[in-house]
Amino acid sequence: MSPAASVPAAAAGHPAGVFGLAAAAVALAATAAYVLAALRLRGRGDAWPWWRDASFAAGCMAIAHAMLTPMPGEPFTAHMAHHVVTAMAAPVLVVLGRPLTLLLRSLPPGHARRGLLAVAHSRPVAWLLFPPVAALLDMGGLWLLHRSPVLADAHHQPVLGAAVQAHLLAAGLLFTFSVCRLDPVRHRWGLALRGATLLVAGAAHAVLAKTLYATPPPGTSFTALDLQTGAQLMYYGGDLAELALASVLAAEWYTRGGRALRRADSRGTTATGRLEPAAGGAGA
Repeated sequence: MSPAASVPAAAAGHPAGVFGLAAAAVALAATAAYVLAALRLRGRGDAWPWWRDASFAAGCMAIAHAMLTPMPGEPFTAHMAHHVVTAMAAPVLVVLGRPLTLLLRSLPPGHARRGLLAVAHSRPVAWLLFPPVAALLDMGGLWLLHRSPVLADAHHQPVLGAAVQAHLLAAGLLFTFSVCRLDPVRHRWGLALRGATLLVAGAAHAVLAKTLYATPPPGTSFTALDLQTGAQLMYYGGDLAELALASVLAAEWYTRGGRALRRADSRGTTATGRLEPAAGGAGA
């Protein structure tokens, strides 16, 4: 049995058939819709940074490219390159574009806007975006895929292969959204919880990469070099993605601290302005 015969086509770095085409089409359509919404917003005089357009478009283009173009390298290395792009790097770029905020700002007041807000503020969405739950769906899925026969079985079951790719993409987006929390949703979990969740998830990802360095997924027959290269790509790619998410959290902490200092200065100035006339009056 050849190494590639034990893994699904998408796992070997190739598009996942109908799902790959559909995912690429959705990514391209989302890019077009985002750019049009941003242009409409600016056209009516509202501010919207251009770098958000670039970030969102780059994330969607990365997803489309990964779905339509075979990744370089041997089967397991290509599989890990696909994972790093679609489930880690692209979600960071997409989330930094703040698509939900743009959509809410571009929609006119009415049923559509109220309905979208109702969904964003709903209890099920709040639980899905609870950072530990999002991390469990993301990291739990990765462990199940690579430490059970699922990866090998997906080769013989195209529907399962498509489901695996859909889960990895959706879970990556969900986890990134839950950690960054840049768009308006029901509950904004604190920095401490999101930071701790990121650390635990990063550790789980690193441990899985280290185990894959020595032991292949059940039912597969990758070469030792391919397995080790893919595991290293997973390990260091995970580090870079986690560093990007940590930078988002650090920027939020810095911004919050600056706002708190400005509020404190404002209160101090107001208090001083009130006390000085009274003191002057007493001296007179």
